[in-house]
Amino acid sequence: MPDRSSPAAPVPADPPHDCPLCPRLVAFRHDNQRSYPEFFNAPVPLWGDLAPGLVIVGLAPGLKGANRTGRPFTGDYAGDLLYATLEKFGLATGRYAQRPDDGLELQRTLIVNAVRCVPPQNKPTGDEIRTCRQFLNAAIDAAQPRAYLALGRIAHDSLLTTLGEKRSRFPFTHGAEHALTSGATLFDSYHCSRYNTNTGVLTTPMFEDVVGRAAALVSAS
Repeated sequence: MPDRSSPAAPVPADPPHDCPLCPRLVAFRHDNQRSYPEFFNAPVPLWGDLAPGLVIVGLAPGLKGANRTGRPFTGDYAGDLLYATLEKFGLATGRYAQRPDDGLELQRTLIVNAVRCVPPQNKPTGDEIRTCRQFLNAAIDAAQPRAYLALGRIAHDSLLTTLGEKRSRFPFTHGAEHALTSGATLFDSYHCSRYNTNTGVLTTPMFEDVVGRAAALVSAS
């Protein structure tokens, strides 16, 4: 007898505005809605060119950054460094001004976080990373980029798992350039957070080196 059941609906690239999947993150979201009613306070959608050569994968929204503005890396220091560097290498046009209506546009570049909701202390749990991976997978399936830029080890690991790659084959190291089995290239960088830059873990020249190599690959393809 033929199976007449309906096929499963495809997972969207963005969670719903009131995504209920991670109880701890939902509770934190509700706390922030009471404390900061003017903030976005919802899963932050992907942003950028929907036919990208480069996909940048971050960790999660910052409480007073993307969680406030609703756009990845917008409103905190990480965005200051990221967007200035993207502008320098032709991957963004306009001028970043820490708000989503600044007119900035990404070129051949898409930004998505491994976890879409702001976590307490900026630390998502393993279960939260796994739960949100379905949205990262949907975004990547739609994008099929030539290159990836992972900002930090968690983004690196979650991306490799999403792509079905063995983590042991591609260890995270700042500046590393990995030829993936899919034919795409993965670039690794320390996260462009204020903590990393203030402590000297990541300098502007270090970050520009990685982004510049990724931009050159995308421009050549």
